[in-house]
Amino acid sequence: MKAAVLKRFGSPLEIEHIEDPVLGTGEVIVDIVAAGVLSYANEVFSGERKYLLELPVVPGPGGIGRVSALGPDATHLAIGDWVFCDPTVRSRDDDLAPDITLQGWSARGPGGLKLQQHFRHGSFAQRMRVPTENAKPIGSIDADDAAQWCALGSLLVPYGGFLAANLQAGETVLISGATGRFGSAAVAVALAMGAGAVVTPGRNETMLAELRRRFGSRVHPVRLTGDENEDTERMKRASPARIDCVLDIMPPSVATSVVRSAMMTVRPYGRVVLMGGVGMLGGAGLDLPYPWIMRNCITIHGVWMCPPSATTKLVGLIRAGLLDLGQYEATCFDLDHVNDAVAHAAANSAPFKLTVIRP
Repeated sequence: MKAAVLKRFGSPLEIEHIEDPVLGTGEVIVDIVAAGVLSYANEVFSGERKYLLELPVVPGPGGIGRVSALGPDATHLAIGDWVFCDPTVRSRDDDLAPDITLQGWSARGPGGLKLQQHFRHGSFAQRMRVPTENAKPIGSIDADDAAQWCALGSLLVPYGGFLAANLQAGETVLISGATGRFGSAAVAVALAMGAGAVVTPGRNETMLAELRRRFGSRVHPVRLTGDENEDTERMKRASPARIDCVLDIMPPSVATSVVRSAMMTVRPYGRVVLMGGVGMLGGAGLDLPYPWIMRNCITIHGVWMCPPSATTKLVGLIRAGLLDLGQYEATCFDLDHVNDAVAHAAANSAPFKLTVIRP
């Protein structure tokens, strides 16, 4: 099969013909129809992000495709089914603390690297082998719509955070990082889950206005100044009610003071979800006040990706018309132009824009 291969950090992806994936028990082979390219893919491939990723590798975290082969343990999937290839692969021999690798992208620790040795290659290829439980049915779709379904890769991340926080209909949410790719997806997901109000802080006033235009009066933009204490007060004033839940999904380049100012807006007995990349490149710690956490009974969740059942639930929101994939505009590239796609993704990282490879 044809695939894009990363052989050395800092070098372009190379298009090669490699062996087809071989099916084993507990696995599914998927013919990839569309694979999203993240805006920071160039930072991963250059080595700047220092992700745990053994080379050579076919990169690509997740994709949309059709089942072409099944192992004997699959009892519901059928050949030809449309599926999302969930990149979050978990070890099967520890229910309480499984090791995790993001297939074709990165690993969490030594156990994740061990898992990566088998579930190694990602979706920048014509075919992909995934664990049976990671081939998530999405129902019948038109092949022309597969690119828009790649938005699942953005939507599932904040959805996992809201599931961990047990977000309830009618609650007020603040999204720290709302004007970014994952933050804007978080706005859409929170509203689809029934949030009564979503506070969207940021400095990009054009994007803040766009969020309000797209999603209506339940979105409450607030412009940040860069002063930590002033911004906390601004966010509180912008909210129509006490803030029940704060989701932070800021990128690694952001200072911890920005995260802290958002966290400090949450009400007593409120919940905070940390899902961003802040601190991954070094720098100051979060430095939260112990008495504030303790006396206000604040719950802080660290969440990486989403639980196994999240895709099925999110597809339900889409099929019910609560979450509109039509918000997303996809620009597609064939596999031979994968490096052009990586460059395009970096230059076009605005919310609701997708860069997609169609192998």
